[in-house]
Amino acid sequence: MLDESAKGVFTIAATPFLPNGALDIESLDTMTDFYMEKGATGLTILGIMGEAGKLSAGENATVIERICARATVPVIVGVSAPGFAQIEATTEVAMAKGAAGVMVAPPSSLRTDAQITGYYRTLGERLGKTPWVIQDFPLVTDVQVDPKVILQIVEDNPACVMLKHEDWPGLEKIAALRAASDAGSRRISILCGNGGQFLLEEMIRGADGAMTGFAYPEMMRDVTTLMSAGDESAARDIFDAYLPLVRYESQPGLGLAIRKYILAKRGAIAHATVRAPGPKLSKAAIAEIETLIERQQQRLAAL
Repeated sequence: MLDESAKGVFTIAATPFLPNGALDIESLDTMTDFYMEKGATGLTILGIMGEAGKLSAGENATVIERICARATVPVIVGVSAPGFAQIEATTEVAMAKGAAGVMVAPPSSLRTDAQITGYYRTLGERLGKTPWVIQDFPLVTDVQVDPKVILQIVEDNPACVMLKHEDWPGLEKIAALRAASDAGSRRISILCGNGGQFLLEEMIRGADGAMTGFAYPEMMRDVTTLMSAGDESAARDIFDAYLPLVRYESQPGLGLAIRKYILAKRGAIAHATVRAPGPKLSKAAIAEIETLIERQQQRLAAL
């Protein structure tokens, strides 16, 4: 089961599709193996970048079952939905198939601090002892969650064990949460997203690692490991080598297509298909990606 001690790299997994848009079952296996081989200490599936909203309930169940059966690391399942009934149903499937916990983002209808804390209090009551993660991604959810609200949610809900931090700018939020836990508030795991763009600074501020889908999980593995060992200089060298590609992959609207292109190029998945509706890469974009990859390899070789 997931708990507050989680750290390292929980890779946000893509969902692979065949060229015709059907779920690519075999690539679920190769992708899971790839993430683990590249240093993932956990996997997060059916998140926003996992195209969960484009899957049927049956496809969701297939993804959960296949990856949980294959993975030898903890698996967190994204179960965000407009209503609690769907959240509970997906959670039941996830935990029955061996997931370590679930992740829930606040619905966009929430506006006040009281509404947010009330929502998660009800969620906690409905999920019982199932470990769960707050997904804080205001750029997508349009819900602003203040550090004091997160602290209240943590206090109200013993089964809340992790924050998936994806606010931007959000470094001060991490610092505030860690200052509060240093002063006696319950400390939960903080893993960070945003494509890894701020991972090094996030680690300095007190994050426990990354939860994002950058197509080179080994970068996040090395940065988190070196930072935990106190070797900031070496961590910066690794981070800097990958940064141009991190930046390029983080383009809103196009990032998933870029990520899937690279994952397919690296053999993690068989096809770079983004299920419709979704973007397709132009020849110019592919040429830019190839140039960035080549230069990244040169920088790594020089380290």
